[in-house]
Amino acid sequence: MGLELYLDLLSQPCRAVYIFAKRNGIPFELRPVELRKGQHLSDAFAQVNPLKKVPALRDGDFTLTESLWVLAAKSLKADPSWLHGAGVWRQQWGRISSRRPMRSS
Repeated sequence: MGLELYLDLLSQPCRAVYIFAKRNGIPFELRPVELRKGQHLSDAFAQVNPLKKVPALRDGDFTLTESLWVLAAKSLKADPSWLHGAGVWRQQWGRISSRRPMRSS
């Protein structure tokens, strides 16, 4: 089984993940989840993401449920050298997203 993306393209974070995968030629199987119909609240989707949110990425037995980390994981698929800069990216994003400074590791 390959990479599966659970997305609703009406969602901006889902579109970001989708566009990133397409632009970088990362093969995936699209698993549409219609938010307006409440499909993300179903018991079936809770098996994928217990938080019942999209986007979600499943690669075999491994699942990611946060859009930023989905993008990070897909970056590694596109370019394994990306891992070298991941710590810096995470640190910068943490400063922006939390609105408070983070300590350097």
